[in-house]
Amino acid sequence: MYSDIIRTDEYKHRLLSFIKSEYGIDSATITPAKRGFYGETWRLESADTRYFVKIVYATEHQDIYKRSFPVIRHLCDHGIGFISRIIKTKDGNFSKQFDSAILGVFDWIDGELIETDATKIPEYQMLAKIYTVPVHGVSIHCEDFSARSTDRVFEQWCALKDKKVISLLEKSRSKIEHRAKRLKLFAERCKDDTTNFFITHGDAGGNLIVNGDNYFIVDWDYALLAPPERDAWVMCCKNWAMDAFHEALRHNGIQHTLRPERLAYYCYNYFFFYLAAFLDASSNADTIEQYINGWIEESFRFADGIP
Repeated sequence: MYSDIIRTDEYKHRLLSFIKSEYGIDSATITPAKRGFYGETWRLESADTRYFVKIVYATEHQDIYKRSFPVIRHLCDHGIGFISRIIKTKDGNFSKQFDSAILGVFDWIDGELIETDATKIPEYQMLAKIYTVPVHGVSIHCEDFSARSTDRVFEQWCALKDKKVISLLEKSRSKIEHRAKRLKLFAERCKDDTTNFFITHGDAGGNLIVNGDNYFIVDWDYALLAPPERDAWVMCCKNWAMDAFHEALRHNGIQHTLRPERLAYYCYNYFFFYLAAFLDASSNADTIEQYINGWIEESFRFADGIP
């Protein structure tokens, strides 16, 4: 849970009372749900229905969270059934302020968060279906291919007090600076092309709930009008995955070929995005080192090969 507020029985009782007052949901139990990074998440059970409650205390993430609600509603209104439907308040709002946080209530989706090679094909099929949803009539931010994520990381670096984390970053300085330089290069190369933009998720693989043969994509906080490369970059080094992504696009009538320069942009941009998130969460040096030298390295073998 992304805040240091103690979840006492009194806190949970107050939360249940608030939800009953604002949503009209009379619940019997509320238990922590192990889903989400920025949000405090709960499983709420009433007599005959289960709900998912996400509460965001981090002030820098609250506007991002609130912007996701109209996107989710837009997707639901256009027949997308593999996402979690928003439960409105009694007065018709998508969310409410609870203490200093933003609270939202959604349908509960049974299943486990799973990401494997085997889940990629259904993931891509669902994403391609999302891309067919028209974008007019929805308020959503648009990709600008900036390199601001590098600035954020270097600002955090200057403000660090943890000597182990500082030492780790210094040891990795040449790698980090190389990736910052490459990000700025590809940001400049991509910024003037806004063709083939769709509603994208940004981290569908890490937010895929599997329940038997049923699949769902949750956590649309970072929904963005952007090219499909934003959803494809993680597996850009795997030919079979890129073939599967192209097949999902074609199956849904989308004539688009993934562009290497855009895939490279997202490789470098997400490296800094996730690094900033780890630093924001005061992650320890071991966790950050595993990230810098871990799974993301394989994608850079592809991105570093693009001239």
